[in-house]
Formats: sequence, C-alpha cells, structure tokens
Amino acid sequence: MSAVTLIRNESLTEHVDYAYAASAPATARVVWTAGACPLDENGATVAVGDHAGQAEQVMRNLRTALRGAGADLTDIVRTTVYVASSRQEDLVAAWDVVRAHMGDHDAPSTLLGVAALGYDDQLVEVEAVAVTA
Repeated sequence: MSAVTLIRNESLTEHVDYAYAASAPATARVVWTAGACPLDENGATVAVGDHAGQAEQVMRNLRTALRGAGADLTDIVRTTVYVASSRQEDLVAAWDVVRAHMGDHDAPSTLLGVAALGYDDQLVEVEAVAVTA
C-alpha cells in the first residue's frame, strides 16, 4: 500500500495524463533520487539517438534505484523528465515511455526540453521523489 495520495482538481482540465498534485502523511519516509540516466551496467550510454530507447533504460534504472531505497514507482510523488531536445515530438516520445512504466500511478510530473544533459549522447533523464510508509 502506497503512502502517496494523488490529487485531482475539478477546476483544471481532466485531459492530462497525470495528477495535478500528490500528498503523503507527515510520518512518511522521503526518498530523493538522482537523475536516472540511460547508462548500462558498464556506464555506457544506450540507445544513442533514440529518445524512447533511452527512456526505457532510464525507467529501468530509476526503478532499480528506488528498490535500493525500499521504494518502487508506485511510491513516487513527483518526477521531473528532462529531454535534450527542443522538438515536442522528442519530448512526447520520452514521456510516453515514462507514462507506460508508471501505469495507473500518474504522479505529478514536469516534462522539460533542455539544451544538453551530462553524459555523452544522453537524451533523457528522470529524477523522482518517492515516499514510503
């Protein structure tokens, strides 16, 4: 059972695929992640040139990082998705993968196009805040 409560708002459009806010009890344990990157176990960037392919690796790495802290994707209260592109279709390609991994847990998120990310050939990064009971 997740400690996260996703909050909808009838005054804002319902035509988005995320909740507008989330809350957790004051007794919850908070987990902040570093930005999950599209790196394999050897530290190499995967899926060079492929926003969706990199997002797949990013989400696998995010889940692994969360599990190491005793949490999972359903414990996320907020994500920030960074995509190295100014093209909306590239942002959407990465977002679609992130949403697929999150399933019904449509936690609040911000999707940003940025000029560059830290690793060679990196196109996608996702950071998260999660809470556990």
